[in-house]
Amino acid sequence: MNSEKSTSFTIKNWAEGDRPREKLLQKGREVLSNAELLAILIGSGSRNESAVELCQKVLGKAGNNLNELGRLTVKDLMTNKGIGEAKALTIVAALELGRRRRIEDALEKKKISSSSSVFELMQPVIGELPHEEFHVIYLNNSNKVIDRHSLSKGGITGTLVDVRLAFKQALQLGATATILVHNHPSGNLNPSAADKQLTQKFKTAGESLDIKVLDHIIITEKAYFSFADEGLL
Repeated sequence: MNSEKSTSFTIKNWAEGDRPREKLLQKGREVLSNAELLAILIGSGSRNESAVELCQKVLGKAGNNLNELGRLTVKDLMTNKGIGEAKALTIVAALELGRRRRIEDALEKKKISSSSSVFELMQPVIGELPHEEFHVIYLNNSNKVIDRHSLSKGGITGTLVDVRLAFKQALQLGATATILVHNHPSGNLNPSAADKQLTQKFKTAGESLDIKVLDHIIITEKAYFSFADEGLL
């Protein structure tokens, strides 16, 4: 009786059109649910669950949100019964590839035309980090990105920034403008007094070198704050 119950959960016993691999081949990737796509990755379920049911459970624990799922570590995923190290590694690797694809897509849009284009470029890089990072985007006189550098990494509430290093890099690259970007892991978009002081410090240093500071963007997972848009530069 137990064996009959367990075999009923296997994907092989489903109608062919309902199996994730066959469904993808016959109907295309767009029609598959997130759980079905994950099921193709992990290949098999547990004794009492199909791969799709197992993935539905994993997604449910992440609020059915792929961004939340992407934050989970291998150890986090392995707390789900039926997810061993190999399956957890596969899920983590797949989501990391998706994150990197977003970064590459953003980098192709090399001209910075607005604060929203900065958000599109940098949100995949720092928007979901659990700690603060401060980055500088270097631009030429057409506002096209020459390069992007992480200037510092810190804790949950702050990071130390060396203004000299930022402008040393700008001079080496021949940049005529910069955009400052950092994240707030707390989700609070309001600039701190330290954020405002640092922005002014960069602006003053840039003026002496004839290198403009066009904006300072604070990024969270889903939104951003622009010093330029708010008239603070």
